[in-house]
Amino acid sequence: MQWNLVLLTVMAQNYLMVCQHYEYHYIEEEKTWAEAQRYCREKHTDLATVSNMTDMKRLLNISPVNVREAWIGLYDQTKAQRTWHWSLPGVEYNESEANWEINEPNNKGSKGQNCGIIWKTNIRFLKWGDISCNEQYAFLCYDDNNSSKMFHFIKEKTTWLKAQSYCREKHTDLVSGRNQLQEKYTNNGLYFQDTDLRYIFMGLFSDTWRWSDGSSFSFRHWNLQFDNQIINSGQCAMAVFNDEGRWKNEICTVRKPFICYRESTVILIKENKTWEDALSYCRDHHHGLITITNLDEQRLVQQEAQFASTPFVWMGLHYACTLDLWFWISDEVVSYKNWASVEPMDDCNMSGAMETGGNHQWFKTNDTKRFNFICSKKRR
Repeated sequence: MQWNLVLLTVMAQNYLMVCQHYEYHYIEEEKTWAEAQRYCREKHTDLATVSNMTDMKRLLNISPVNVREAWIGLYDQTKAQRTWHWSLPGVEYNESEANWEINEPNNKGSKGQNCGIIWKTNIRFLKWGDISCNEQYAFLCYDDNNSSKMFHFIKEKTTWLKAQSYCREKHTDLVSGRNQLQEKYTNNGLYFQDTDLRYIFMGLFSDTWRWSDGSSFSFRHWNLQFDNQIINSGQCAMAVFNDEGRWKNEICTVRKPFICYRESTVILIKENKTWEDALSYCRDHHHGLITITNLDEQRLVQQEAQFASTPFVWMGLHYACTLDLWFWISDEVVSYKNWASVEPMDDCNMSGAMETGGNHQWFKTNDTKRFNFICSKKRR
């Protein structure tokens, strides 16, 4: 008998994409995880928290070439109940919206069952179950790279961790969240040809790992050899830089270099706006459009700019026709300069935009063009 998996597309919602990243600082001195945590809390904010793949790429960018591995802020508790998470960053697990089969999750087996499956209980209904992450099943990827919100059923059977890695490399992530798992059937091209196919991996997992700063981020980037049934181990996580920064669990008393973070003073807004609309948004929600007065500030802003979805990002730099001068809207003098040419043309209705690639130089641009933009945060 042939059966179809019916999944509705995600509800169409327009979200304002705010990219708030951490400033990462690599510390070469070797310390235990607890010593590293204490150092980071005294000198910066805390041991590194990683909320998504963009943060992971930023963390890789600050690591010296000769560094093999370094502590991050993830640790495994010793006496804690496991917590369920969705693989896709930003999707929160809500128990009241769960669709577990009766007596699920039951966490059976000597090492437990910490990964979620879509369970075909009958021809017209799908339920959720928990199963060993190290068993091998087909899986469902989700692709958010276009407006159609496509799903991709992968028949090749593999472990949950390898399925997650595949989906993140080829698409966006494993299918995650109740909105992506609507319980209705429709002929949308997702066919399961195998008559005996009963379980399909989805992006639900549970663990007892927590971030040092108390963040609830579900993002994990374990190496493919990680035994993701491990819970209550009391171990700590490190990033292994010769393995694409993938994480490895280790005894916390081992001495390693480590990575701290400090809360960033700038925020990339991935929404296309005119210069005036960007200025209004930053003033309403943060402090203002970014000001750059020295090379260090230039480097900080260009670290954010590289993740924009437009070729330029707006800055708080504007040309005043009546005064015949360029000025920062924060009233700072334009002393440090990074123009693409020696001097900008003095035209009305022009503002400064930084290129998001290349040398991140500044360009005079018409105010009415629509770009991503970078806001400065309010001082605490």
